[in-house]
Amino acid sequence: MAVAIEMNFKGATLEQYDQVIELMGLTSGQAPPNAIFHWVAKTDEGIRVVDVWETKEAYEQFAQEQIGPYSQQAGVPGPPEVTYYDVHNIIKA
Repeated sequence: MAVAIEMNFKGATLEQYDQVIELMGLTSGQAPPNAIFHWVAKTDEGIRVVDVWETKEAYEQFAQEQIGPYSQQAGVPGPPEVTYYDVHNIIKA
C-alpha cells in the first residue's frame, strides 16, 4: 500500500535541502525507485518535505541509506519529525 511521509526538518534551510538533493543525484527531477511524488516548502520552523512512496519499507530504506547521511553531510541540524499516512488514492497528471 502506498504511504505518504511528512518530514519536518526544524532549523533546516532550502539551501541545505538543495545540497542534499544534489548529493543524492536527484537534480534531474527523476525520482528514486519506488518513490511516487515529492514536494518541499519553507516553513516558519525550517522545511517540510512530503513524499509518497510505494511502501513504507522502501521509504525507510532510502531514508536510512541516503536522506539521513546526506542531511548530516549538508549540516541539517537533526533528524526530521516524521508522520506517516496510508494513501487512499493517487491521481496523476
